[in-house]
Amino acid sequence: MYDLVIIGDGPAGISAGIYAVRYGLDTLILEKDVISGQIALTDIVENYPGFSSIAGMELMDKFKEHAQEAGVTTEDGEVLNIKSDGDKKIISTDEGEIEAKAVIIATGANPQHLGVPGEEEFAGRGVSYCATCDGPFFRGKNVAVIGGGDSAITDALILSNLASKVYVVHRRDELRATKVLKDRAFSRNNIEFICDTILDEVLGDGSVEKVILKNVKSGDTVEMAMDGVFIYVGVVPNTGFVDVDKTGAGFIITSDRMETSVEGIYAAGDCRVTPLRQVVTAVSDGAIAAASAHEFVSEG
Repeated sequence: MYDLVIIGDGPAGISAGIYAVRYGLDTLILEKDVISGQIALTDIVENYPGFSSIAGMELMDKFKEHAQEAGVTTEDGEVLNIKSDGDKKIISTDEGEIEAKAVIIATGANPQHLGVPGEEEFAGRGVSYCATCDGPFFRGKNVAVIGGGDSAITDALILSNLASKVYVVHRRDELRATKVLKDRAFSRNNIEFICDTILDEVLGDGSVEKVILKNVKSGDTVEMAMDGVFIYVGVVPNTGFVDVDKTGAGFIITSDRMETSVEGIYAAGDCRVTPLRQVVTAVSDGAIAAASAHEFVSEG
């Protein structure tokens, strides 16, 4: 029986673990993936206080080193479901069952798929959701980036250092990314913007060779030769294993203390309803969730 089990070892989970052990809670972090959190796939982080510029993987390594030094225990395991049994929670994993007095869900979110023809067929063969992971395969080639938010523009910038030409395709007439990112992208000679347009289909023979783009205002379509397609149209939370109140999209609804609708279960980071999904807000969520869990366990 642990005092606290944290599911997920991204920024929110690691932060919760550090705070929890400092509170004296017997804590276990469970993580099913080798690479922890979307931040580990981010090329450069420039908005986390204390680091003017740092690679995402390096920042996660520092988080994990801190957690290890603090005495946080981490184990591999995929959580299948969580059930309440009196004053304890039973966490069923692919390795067996674990009991805890309290649980923090910090499982983050994965990239949203568009669902257009050819997307799934060419996933890993020209269709990607991570420029840091797959960008080097497109050196000197033409690629399309679908989306207009921070993630899309950040990865368009990464790709512009590798690809011959980067086409940013956005369904609106104005990008949603922050000004600093937009300014950088506008200054790159090999980035071209195609607004009021959506990806309609991905085509090829074994790998991506071209795309069909559709103008949302006129309905006109155009076929363009393309070697790769990088999609950034939002995220899907990893919350299917837990039965608490959620939005229709699956994001966990919490109080400002990270409490869910089930007593003793908390949520932190990208998997919950939040106005901003950044490393700095995830670590803040984790700290608050750990404080709430400590109070709950102490009173139990």
